[in-house]
Amino acid sequence: MSDSTFSRRDWLKTTALATTPLVLGPLSTFASDAPPSKTPPLSAADIAAIEGAMGKKGAYTEAQATHSTPLPRNDLKITIKGEPVPISFGFGGWVAIKHTLDGKSSMLMSDTVLLQEEVNPLMSAALANGLEIGAVHNHFFYEEPRIFYMHIHGMGSPAELARKFAATLKDSKLLPANQPQASKGTSAAQSGNNATPAAGPPTGKELFDIPALDQLVKYQGTVNGPTYKYTVGRADLQSVMMGTEMTAAIGLNSWAAFAGKQADAHIAGDIAMLEHEVNPVIKALRAHNLEVVAVHNHMLFDQPRMIFLHYYGRGEAKQLATGFRAALDQLGKGKSSMNMKH
Repeated sequence: MSDSTFSRRDWLKTTALATTPLVLGPLSTFASDAPPSKTPPLSAADIAAIEGAMGKKGAYTEAQATHSTPLPRNDLKITIKGEPVPISFGFGGWVAIKHTLDGKSSMLMSDTVLLQEEVNPLMSAALANGLEIGAVHNHFFYEEPRIFYMHIHGMGSPAELARKFAATLKDSKLLPANQPQASKGTSAAQSGNNATPAAGPPTGKELFDIPALDQLVKYQGTVNGPTYKYTVGRADLQSVMMGTEMTAAIGLNSWAAFAGKQADAHIAGDIAMLEHEVNPVIKALRAHNLEVVAVHNHMLFDQPRMIFLHYYGRGEAKQLATGFRAALDQLGKGKSSMNMKH
């Protein structure tokens, strides 16, 4: 993008130093040239500019120096195999902004939830506003209406990126101002709010045996209306895209969402993998009778290269959680593809 303060050409010159090396060796010679290992924080003015442009309060994850705004498609009613599922099960998009490691620019990354007929109009709007497309793909089988997910990214200042993204969404249902207003009877999942309503339908806390699931997954999740969701980052590696550290808050994560109830649950999610982890993860999921529905990229120019796998399953919640844990167990071990024999 010509108006970016940190171009792709700049990134290509520095990426070898910005990325954790795959082969260990004497690096002390280059220590003085390496960029900082910690992302500079966004300022209060940056956050105010982002939220002003988006017309919605977001969340700032201080440990990852990342501001994110949820973009749930509350205007849609989704079914899977004819059964209604909540928007929080996997039909909530997001946009996140953080600084590059050297603090000279910032990155915007987004995952947008779109009907088929919305994909290309939004793609054209993103390009017209100086943003770029990283991926277009499915996350589900069996859903009605058919849903696609488009990843949009850009480089610039936080305020500039937020303005460009809001301009991209201005004629779209994704813009918060274009979403239906939550009524008193609207559940937390429908409103995109993590708060538990004072009265209304049961939440994930009542629908699932959360302590049992947490014990199996070995992480704690988050209740969002009638769903319960785990989000797990890749603490074992550093992934850098265009000089920006990619962490859980900006999309580099594995997740599992549960809908339904303990005895009869849906699970859907995503596994973030290095290339040599793809087939071990597929084997683990299939061994636990979970369906693999997509294998693809989310990002461009990331080092090391990350691949994402989406899966779906139906059954007793503890059995589904065991399958998710089995997939997580394949991450961070084994040989890289460079060392594999064919």
